Amino acid sequence: MDWVQLWEIVSAPDNVPIVALVFLVPFYVWYGFRQAFANDRLIAQLEADPQLAKTHHRKVFPFRPDWPREVHVWPYLMRIEFLAAIIVTVVLMVWSITLNAPLEEPANPNLTMNPAKAPWYFLGLQEMLVYFDPWMAGVVLPALIIVGLMIIPYIDVNPKGNGYYTFQERKFAISTFLIGFLVLWVSLIVTGVFLRGPGWNLFWPWEEWDPHKVLALTNVDLPYWGPFKWLGNPKIFDVELVGLTVITIYYALGVVFWFWKSKTSPTLQELGPLRYGIVAFLFLTMMGLPIKMFLRIAFNIKYLWVTPWLNI
Repeated sequence: MDWVQLWEIVSAPDNVPIVALVFLVPFYVWYGFRQAFANDRLIAQLEADPQLAKTHHRKVFPFRPDWPREVHVWPYLMRIEFLAAIIVTVVLMVWSITLNAPLEEPANPNLTMNPAKAPWYFLGLQEMLVYFDPWMAGVVLPALIIVGLMIIPYIDVNPKGNGYYTFQERKFAISTFLIGFLVLWVSLIVTGVFLRGPGWNLFWPWEEWDPHKVLALTNVDLPYWGPFKWLGNPKIFDVELVGLTVITIYYALGVVFWFWKSKTSPTLQELGPLRYGIVAFLFLTMMGLPIKMFLRIAFNIKYLWVTPWLNI
């Protein structure tokens, strides 16, 4: 085992934010859930005791008698923000003094870095390029992320959970966010920083980065893989239609779920077909990333739908 290689990666000045990210993100997720579960227990207690709710429950904001109902901006909030600004300034000053900027020699067109990595905040996109066509990974999916975040206020019909932490009242929203942010974004960044070595090959943390490592991978498109070979025969079924059929069936799951649950689910009835269609499309698209990653890693399937214009 070569732990020296791991230490060199962890101690690199430009990887300090990622090392901090690995510890800070789980801590604040735990801290948020800790408060959310406390609020959920209080909400359940007040709903079970209407008499108690009359004196200890104001509107939809749960609180205990010893919890402050109001926090004035001056001087309490300003004092906290001022102290936070001082602490962040001190941390940045110590960081800049103790760690050198990761500057290297001028770019040499005759010498290419291996691996050539983007800044850490773009490594998630660079990792997605392994599993998707550049047009999809670099343009379509990031655009859908931005559009999805913009339309959240217009498709969110749940009035609960505003102004206080809760999980029971916002299960779908919180779970979707955690999957999208932690599983599909933070994990891709961590993978690109710590596990991607020369040739953009995957290395375990205890493995040495061998620049001569060659993996004999046979990546195939879905129409030419396994049982789909027969369907991919142009005499039987056009190659492009194989992938189109698979993608259509996948997104049709959202339609099937609507007809299955819309008559019995108050949430779906309140959403309506238009807003539900937007939510289902974005959710299925998001879940398509881990599905595509699994197919690539487990079965070496490169693309599902192959066309002269784009590949998915």
